[in-house]
Amino acid sequence: MERLKNWKLALNQVANLSGYHFNIRNEYEYEFIGKIVQEVSNKIYRGPLHVAHYPVGLESRLLQLMSRLDVESDHGIQMLGIYGIGGLGKSTLARAVYNLIADRFECLCFLHNVRENSAKHGLEQLQEKILSKTVDLDIKIGDVSEGIPIIKQRLQRKKVLLILDDVDKLKQLQVMAGGLDWFGPGSIVIITTRDQHLLASHGIYKKYQVQALNKKESLELLSWKAFKHTAVASSYDDILDHAIAYASGLPLVLEVLGPNLFGKNIEEWKSILHMYERIPNREVQKKLKVSFDALEEDEQGVFLDIAYFFKGYDLREVKDILCAHHGQCIDYLIGVLVEKNLIKIIHLDSHATVTLHDLIEDMGKEIVRQESPKKPGKRSRLWFYEDIVKVFEENLGTSQIEIIYLKFPLFEEEVDNEEEVEWKGDELKKMKNLKTLIIKNGRFSRAPEQLPNSLRVLEWPGYPSKYMPCDFCPKKLSICKLSENGFTSFELSGSLKKRFLHLKKLNIDNSGCITQILDVSGLPNLEEFSFRKCENLVTVHDSIGFLNKLKILDAFGCSKLKSFPPLKLTSLEELELSYCKSLENFPEILGKMENLTDIFFVDTSIQELPFSFQNLTRLRNLRLWVREKRILQNNIPMKPKLLIDASGCLSPKPNDKLSSRVSSNLQTLGLPQCNPSNEFLSLILTWFANVEYVDLSGNNFTTLLKCLEECCFVISLNLNGCKYLREIHGIPPKLKRLSALQCKSLTAMSRSMLLNQVLFFILPVFYCIFPSIQ
Repeated sequence: MERLKNWKLALNQVANLSGYHFNIRNEYEYEFIGKIVQEVSNKIYRGPLHVAHYPVGLESRLLQLMSRLDVESDHGIQMLGIYGIGGLGKSTLARAVYNLIADRFECLCFLHNVRENSAKHGLEQLQEKILSKTVDLDIKIGDVSEGIPIIKQRLQRKKVLLILDDVDKLKQLQVMAGGLDWFGPGSIVIITTRDQHLLASHGIYKKYQVQALNKKESLELLSWKAFKHTAVASSYDDILDHAIAYASGLPLVLEVLGPNLFGKNIEEWKSILHMYERIPNREVQKKLKVSFDALEEDEQGVFLDIAYFFKGYDLREVKDILCAHHGQCIDYLIGVLVEKNLIKIIHLDSHATVTLHDLIEDMGKEIVRQESPKKPGKRSRLWFYEDIVKVFEENLGTSQIEIIYLKFPLFEEEVDNEEEVEWKGDELKKMKNLKTLIIKNGRFSRAPEQLPNSLRVLEWPGYPSKYMPCDFCPKKLSICKLSENGFTSFELSGSLKKRFLHLKKLNIDNSGCITQILDVSGLPNLEEFSFRKCENLVTVHDSIGFLNKLKILDAFGCSKLKSFPPLKLTSLEELELSYCKSLENFPEILGKMENLTDIFFVDTSIQELPFSFQNLTRLRNLRLWVREKRILQNNIPMKPKLLIDASGCLSPKPNDKLSSRVSSNLQTLGLPQCNPSNEFLSLILTWFANVEYVDLSGNNFTTLLKCLEECCFVISLNLNGCKYLREIHGIPPKLKRLSALQCKSLTAMSRSMLLNQVLFFILPVFYCIFPSIQ
């Protein structure tokens, strides 16, 4: 009875609602019902969005993205960002997601082209669209502050699927999807953007980075676009590879390129691709340039510098050069470019490299070319060698030029026949705003008569003169690299002192004519000084030992250098004296040098270390290989973190006595290729009783002594390349890591001992390599 009562009440309420009136005399019932269905369908249309004519590679990316969403959940609200550079297919992927999950939601809204539409029509109109599409509310919003509470009020109890496509500003998110409390349980908000930082700023931590198409996918998409099928004649294989390489996995490029190549023969393909490589396609350029246009002026400058010159460079070197241009904010500026997916930082071991997509690089170069398409001398940056040669040889330089980077392409037949630039030598005079001049190779018919005083960076291997121009006064010069120059000496004294006050890096490597480095006291801000392989260098001025800001001093391979001045370099971090074969004495250390951590003097004639060596209290890495075997000196300040690599220089002398200092806290000891006697090996292991990491690789001993059992702290032992090692009589009790690669002579008994006994104790945390064992 209660149910019947409720039904009657509901029917009475329905009867009181306004609706359609059916006129039985003037229309058929099926027509009347059809009108109602059509009207309802118009209001709640849930038809699929068009995704792509050829959805190549979409399925795998869709599966990856869906793994980041819990579409079954009716609890909580999820926000996910899809990011990547322009042309990767972010919007395509978002439409595919929409089609896949739309039926699970009460309200739907896919807002296309947020960046473009907000600029044209304002954010208020976009708020109106959200309300219209989700709850069929037709309302005029005067200001975004009015729209925010309306969206929140109307949607916070609804299960909503909201997709905001191509967002480029944080405010767009703040006024259309300001927080998780704006939507009902189970709602999902998806944002596509080029700016990864924008997602983090809005608290969106679920992210999916769209990857470029691989070669197989690129070939399939291009085949559909250029041939309308995938069964392509083999004669097109090479040119297809060329086209795919040019597109670099960007679907946008293949979408544009394919139709332009349709119906063309192979020679026409080659011509079109050559044209695009020289001058990018307008449609592609326009799409990619959106990210550039969104940058601030300083950010744009850094991007153009990297795109034009520094792809593939070491990150540290890029920062040093750009810091000279843009100041100390360079870390921030590079970070912005990474977040906006314009550049990438690739980390490998301890090195980091700057890179960017090939077409993003081309986009940057085209922006600069458009500064003056016909007159390269009026562009801000010059990179293409033919343009630079033309500017030099025809004296077309102007004050607009800020950076020149000249690198001639070398072909095998031209290795010994470098191209020569025919100039008068005064062509740089007009370039009054030139900040960076990098000449990587090539020959010049004569030396430059003038260098611009505006230079911050000067790099010119093989600089074609014995002297710098007499009127060169680069007060802002920060980096100077003049390796392989013809200088006979180097001095910055007298009137030259004030010219290089801001110089931080100086490199005169491989300067075969230099015999002496004279007064360098005019370089108070120098941080790195390298004169590697100056093979005729005999003397170095005492002033080099008092450069207070010097961090790296590199004299590698100065084979005739017999002595080195005393050092009082409080900022020094690394000292390189390796292969200074005539160097007999290590430089005296005048006072504490607490920042020096790395010293290398491989293959020198140094007999002993001075007592003042103990002033190096924070030494971490010491390499001291020499031609004549020497005993380690007690003047080395032993520290727990110190790594000693003493290959070839350890040999006991008769009646050697160990000082009380030798029972040190040294953790790492490297003795590769020393070929120590059994007696000495026993001595040295006793000497460094607390060592944890031992490297005995490449030695010729045949037996590993039982004394190793007494090395209570050794946890890592490297025996790689000990090809004569037969017997292992003892193993450190706490050993966790053993490598015995290429120990080809090990007896079966020794192998059995290692496998049956050692591995029993250390297998859980151990990586071990043995020859001939599967």
